[in-house]
Amino acid sequence: MQVTCLAVTGITKTHELEHTHSMLTHLRDRMADALRRATEVEQLLADPETVKDAPRLAALGREHHRLAEVVRKVNRYRKAEAELTDARDMANGDDADFAAEAKAEVERLELECTTLEKALLPLLIPRDPLDDRPAIFELRAGTGGDEAALFAADLLRMYTRFIERKGWRIEGISFSDGTLGGVKEAVFKVMGDGAFGLLRWESGVHRVQRVPATESQGRIHTSAATVAVLPEAEEVDVKIEDKDLRIDVFRSSGPGGQSVNTTDSAVRITHIPTGLVVSQQDQKSQLQNKAKGMEVLRARLLDLRLSEQEAERSRMRKSQVSTGDRSAKIRTYNFPQGRVTDHRVGVTLYDIDRVLDGDLGPFLDAIALANAEESLSG
Repeated sequence: MQVTCLAVTGITKTHELEHTHSMLTHLRDRMADALRRATEVEQLLADPETVKDAPRLAALGREHHRLAEVVRKVNRYRKAEAELTDARDMANGDDADFAAEAKAEVERLELECTTLEKALLPLLIPRDPLDDRPAIFELRAGTGGDEAALFAADLLRMYTRFIERKGWRIEGISFSDGTLGGVKEAVFKVMGDGAFGLLRWESGVHRVQRVPATESQGRIHTSAATVAVLPEAEEVDVKIEDKDLRIDVFRSSGPGGQSVNTTDSAVRITHIPTGLVVSQQDQKSQLQNKAKGMEVLRARLLDLRLSEQEAERSRMRKSQVSTGDRSAKIRTYNFPQGRVTDHRVGVTLYDIDRVLDGDLGPFLDAIALANAEESLSG
């Protein structure tokens, strides 16, 4: 008889038990599939033919690295299940002292199993091929004037700290500062293992509630900043015809080296069929600005195409976990109460300083779990 690790407390409705049973069945099926795939990948990596194919070897290497964590957690989960079965048998024994000790062990193992289930779920859902791509991260001040720009600067520091902790790299694309040390717009590329797959959940409207530094009456203001996270597009993803582009050059403005402000090095690229416009002036030469601008344009065109495909397939997420809707309010940062609330998964932390220092783990973990549960139940 197979014993479930998931502890059920209180009065549980029949449909909740059925849902739990269904989720665990799906989870175990995915575990078995992952273990089979891990064995296949190891065999393929040992195949001399694979070694001759550098791109395939690299892809399998990345998959092997990802599956190694899955295998480790699955093995620990199965071990905990076996230990839990034994502990439950001992808890039902006649020796009262021994049974009490066994019951404590049952509680510990049930908690460990539940923790492992939550950790395994996001690892076992079908992986989006774009998840391992670098991310094009676009941060802009929204409604709220100078206060919105100051909030955008806070978010930029938060994301920079988060990215540094992940050991990822940042490559600047464009930056526009505001007054009082704020940020009007920051566009940069994030390179690292699973960068787009993790940061994609940050797309949307971030709202702040606080007393601005310029507020003399002590009134709380609400401002906003928007985040858009796009997968880096490769040339094979999006084919752009020269005839579909209008490229204008102009003199850069703002801070920069002497060559930046004295030559027509800035570039504005308009994609005529879609009306998308990208301006780039942070690089020293017109050629560099055009290359960076085309990189951003490709990412936006790929994002547009993916959004259209999702709309056609009606792949709407019930919990708003993965809509990526730029108009969706995803998170509120309330300074007077010291709290940060993620509206998609209902997670609130009363430690705003820690969050703004780059600790986004609790939110991203909850979103990944909610997305995984929905994928399994669907």
